[in-house]
Amino acid sequence: MLTGIDEVDWASLRHAYGSAEDVPGLLRGLASTDPVERAGALDGMYGAVHHQGAVYDATLACVPFLFALVACEEVAERGGLVELLVSIGQADQPEEGADAAVRARAEVFVALVGDRDSDVRRAAAEALVRFLDQPARVLGLLRQRITVERDDRVLLALAESLGLFARRHPAHATEALDILLTLGTPPYDPGLRLAALGQLAGCAPELLPADLVPTVVGLLGERSERRRSGCSVPDGSGPADPDTLAGRLRRLRPSDEEGAYLLRTLHTALGDRVTDRIALLEGQLTSPDTADRCNGVWMAAGLFREWRADCSMPVALIGEQLGAGGDLLRDASVSVLGDLFHLAAPAAGHLHALVTARPDLWVHRWERGAPTLGGPLKALARSGDPRATPVLAQVLARPVVPDDLGRVIIHLGRSAAPLAPALRQRLGQVPLDSPETYDRAVPLLSALTALADREAVPEVLRLVRGMADGVRSGHRVVESAVRALDAFGSGADGVVPVLRGLLESACAGAAAGALWSVEGDAAAVLPVLVRELAGADARRRRVAAEVVGRVGSPARAASPGLARMIEAECEGERTAGACALWRVTGDVERVLPALRSAWTEHPWVRGTVAACLVEMGVSGAPLHDLVEAELAAPRRHLARSGGHGSQDVLEDERLLRVCREVVTP
Repeated sequence: MLTGIDEVDWASLRHAYGSAEDVPGLLRGLASTDPVERAGALDGMYGAVHHQGAVYDATLACVPFLFALVACEEVAERGGLVELLVSIGQADQPEEGADAAVRARAEVFVALVGDRDSDVRRAAAEALVRFLDQPARVLGLLRQRITVERDDRVLLALAESLGLFARRHPAHATEALDILLTLGTPPYDPGLRLAALGQLAGCAPELLPADLVPTVVGLLGERSERRRSGCSVPDGSGPADPDTLAGRLRRLRPSDEEGAYLLRTLHTALGDRVTDRIALLEGQLTSPDTADRCNGVWMAAGLFREWRADCSMPVALIGEQLGAGGDLLRDASVSVLGDLFHLAAPAAGHLHALVTARPDLWVHRWERGAPTLGGPLKALARSGDPRATPVLAQVLARPVVPDDLGRVIIHLGRSAAPLAPALRQRLGQVPLDSPETYDRAVPLLSALTALADREAVPEVLRLVRGMADGVRSGHRVVESAVRALDAFGSGADGVVPVLRGLLESACAGAAAGALWSVEGDAAAVLPVLVRELAGADARRRRVAAEVVGRVGSPARAASPGLARMIEAECEGERTAGACALWRVTGDVERVLPALRSAWTEHPWVRGTVAACLVEMGVSGAPLHDLVEAELAAPRRHLARSGGHGSQDVLEDERLLRVCREVVTP
C-alpha cells in the first residue's frame, strides 16, 4: 500500500523540525497493528509534518500515501487518517497546493462514505463535501447514506455535512435544507434532531421553529434520559487511550463530548440572539443531568466573553453548581466565575459557602512551581466580595503564601485595607537576590499600591535600595516599587533622594512621575521627561508621556516630543502621545483626529481614549459618536477584534463604565 515510499527523496524535504527523513517511519507506523505505535505515528504527523496546521513540502509528499492507507481496509483507525487529510486540505497556505493535492484524489472519499468502519464514514462525509467538485452528486450521496445509515454518530456527521454543503453551495442548498428540516422532526433520535437544528441555525435561521428554546431543552432532556437509561447515545466509553499527545487530548474532552458539540454548534449559530441563548443556558443549567449542566457552564463562558447582556440569572445558576455535582462540574464553574470578576457577584454567596466549607481549596499546590491561590477564593475576591478578606488574612498568615495573592487583592478595593500590615510584612521578607524576587515582590507591590498604604514606604525603599545586580527582571521590580511610591504621594521620609538617584536609570520616567507626586516640582522632572521622550525605547516614551500629561501645562517644553509620538507606528504610543498633548496644550485640532483613528483601528486602546475624553469634557464632544456607538454595541469590544484573553470581560466592563462617564451630563 506504500508502494514508492522509498523512491521519495525524503532527506531533501522539510517539516516543522527540519529534515523529513523520519517521515517514512511515521507513515509505516500509521499502518502498524500495534495501537501504541499507530498513536505515536499520528502524533508525529500532527507534531511535525502538519505542525499547527502548517503545510510543508513533506506534507504534500505524504498525501498520496495517506490516501493509500485510508483506502486499505486492513489498516486500523483510518478515521483519524481521513481527518488528517481533511485538515491538510484546509491548510491556510493555498499557494502550497494542499487543497489541490487532496481534491485531486477526492474520488476515494466516495467509497469511504460507505466504508464498514463507522469512524471512516463519519470523517468521509465532511471530506466529500469539501473536496469533491460535483455538488449534485455529493448531495445525492449524502441523501442516500442517510437512508441506510444506522450509526447515530455517523448520522450526526451527515447532518453537519449537509449544513456545510448548504453554506458552500447556495445554488443547491434548498434540497439540503429540506433534508435537515426532516431530520429535525420526530421520529428521529433527539441527538440527530439537535444536530439538524444547529445546522439550520447556521445556514437558514428563518426555518427554525418559533419555539426553538423549549424544543431544544426538551430534546436535550430526551437525549440525556436515553443516555442515562443505556440507549445508543455515545458516552465516550471504549478502550483506554494510549499515553500519547493525541491520547491525552482525548482524555481532556468533556464526558459527553457529543452533547457539548451539539449545543456549542447551536450557540455559535445563534450568535447575537443573546436572549435565546440565555434562555437556552438556563435550560442547560437546570437540567437533571450533570453532564448537561457542565456543558452549559462552559458554553456560558463563551457567551459572557463575547456578548454584553444581563447574565445575572445564568451566573446565579452557575453558582448553584458549586455544590450540586462532582469535582468536574465544580471546577468548571469556578473557572468560569473567576474570569467574570465583579459580574460573578450573583454567585458570590455560593462561592463563599464553598470557600467556608473547603479550606483545602484555598491554595492550589502544583507538582512543580510555587503554589497559587485556589480557584474558589480567587473568584470570590475577584468578584469584589468583602467576605474574601478574612480568608485571605488566614492565607497570609501561613508559612508559604501564594505568589498571585497580591494580584487578587486589588479587586477588593478598600475592603482589603485590613490586609495591609500582613502585606507589608510579607514584602519585607522578600529576598533581594533570588530568582523568585520578581514573582514574590510585584504582586505584593500591586496590592499595596492599590491600597495606597503609605506605611509600606520602608519596605518599598528596601527593594529599591537593595535590589541585587543580575536578579531576574530586577528593573521591573524597581519600577513597580517606584510606582508604589508614586501612589503613596508626599509625606514620607527618605523617598526624594532615592527617586532622584533613579532619574538616570531605566525607570527614569516612572521615577520622575513619583518625584512629581511627592514634590510637585515640574522643573525638577521636566528635563528628564524631555530626554525620555527623545529616547529610542518606545515603552519608556509611553511612560514619560503619561507623566508629562499629569504635569500638564507646566510641561509645554515636552510638546515637540509628544507631537512626534502622534506620528509613531505603534498605536499605543500614538494614543499616549495624543492624550498627553491635549493635557499639556489643549490642542484639540491635532489630538482629536489621532484619538479617532486610534479608537477605530485599535480596539485595545479604547479604554485609554475614553479616559482622556472624560477629562476633555465638552472639548471631546466631536468623538462622542464613537462612545455612543460603543455603548450601543451588543458585542464586547475585544471579542470584535478577535481577543480571547482571561481579562477580556474585565477590560470591556471598565471601558463601558468610562464611556458612561463620557456621555453623562
